[in-house]
Formats: sequence, C-alpha cells, structure tokens
Amino acid sequence: MEVPELAEQFAVSHATIRRDLELLEQQRLVSRTRGGATIHAAFNDLPLSYKTTQDLAEKRRIAHEARKHLAGARVIGMTGGTTVTEFARLLLDHEGLTVVTNALNVAVHLLDNPRLRVFAAGGDIRSSSQEAVGHSAEAFLSEYNLDVAFVGVDGVDAVAGCTNYDPAGARVNAVMRGQARRTIVLADATKIGRVALAQVCAMPDADMLITDGRADGDQVDRIRARGCEVALV
Repeated sequence: MEVPELAEQFAVSHATIRRDLELLEQQRLVSRTRGGATIHAAFNDLPLSYKTTQDLAEKRRIAHEARKHLAGARVIGMTGGTTVTEFARLLLDHEGLTVVTNALNVAVHLLDNPRLRVFAAGGDIRSSSQEAVGHSAEAFLSEYNLDVAFVGVDGVDAVAGCTNYDPAGARVNAVMRGQARRTIVLADATKIGRVALAQVCAMPDADMLITDGRADGDQVDRIRARGCEVALV
C-alpha cells in the first residue's frame, strides 16, 4: 500500500503514516518500499501472538470438525500452528488420550487436563511457532506409533502437496506423519493453493484435509482427485 492511500484511509498525515510504517518494519510486520510498504517476507514466520486472531472463527470450526475424528484413537500426534492450537483447546474435557507433540505451547496447554498423557519433544525451539525442531525432535517422534496425526501446515496445493516455510519444521512434521496410521491436515482457506518452501508430504499421503468453505473450489477438486478426502466447514 502507498502512503497517500493509507493517510486518506486513516485520516492522518503522511508523516504519521511514515512513522507508523517504520515501527511496523521494526516489528517485521511490513517491509518498506518507495512510497509505501508491503507484507514482510517473513510474515508467515512471525510469533503466534500475531497470527492467532487471524481467521479465528474459521480455525475454530476446523478444530470442532477435527474433534469428530478422534473416535477410537488412543494415541494422537499434534504439530504446532494456530489451527492445531485451537484443536488442542477442545481436548481439555477428554480422557484416555495420549498426546505426542513437538509444540511446547500445545503440551503446556494440555497439562491442564490431568486425564491426558502428554509427551513433548525437545530440540531447537522456534520462537515463531513454539515448536521443537531438529534431529532431537525427529528422533523423539520416531519412537512413537500414532493412531492419528493432526498436522498444521503453511500451504496445501494439489501438485506441491502440504508445505511449510521452515524446512526444519517440515522435516519434523514429515516424521510425525510417517509414524501415524492416519494423517489429518488442518488448514484454513488462506493456505489452500499456497506453496511454501519445503514439503511435508505429497497430497496422496494425507488422508484428510479439513478446511473452511472459503477454499477455492477448483483447488479442492484437484486435491480430492489426488486421493485426499476434504471436509469443508
């Protein structure tokens, strides 16, 4: 967006907009351009606090749908991500589940339910996602057999598959997926059709994608044609 456009929209001076853009750039929320600003290249690797409120209603609908697919599961895996975190909030009234995760915020949140067993991976902690990545996390997850893995990703594309911006995070998620009998990807519609840097899995390797009704219809049809079930909420 350009400075004059922003100044008109917010009814402030150009100087005020320039100062605010400088502050936003320091926070890695935007990148300055000649006469304006654009989204920072690292926007998708920002701290969870910046991303939690985005598309929150849709993420909560996805989480409620995901809970329906717990039937019969005794051991589940959970990655990090805002949508998976919303799903974790729904497990506080469950019992008899064992949860294996590499997301520290998910593990700490689930400790509020003493009827759950929680196993958390260690390793290099990503501040942006609060996930443990690296060899230690991969080795830890490879020791567990999972009934269902609930995986959050940055992009879902019929051809490119499920992808993440962080290659180390993608490798950890891939290990978790490989240990699960069933993989369910949780991704709001803004992720559908997006291709990030590193692949977590090919589309046929995901058993189900749960997304919201805003998802592009053509992309959804192509994902289904690749053998992945899609649930729209």
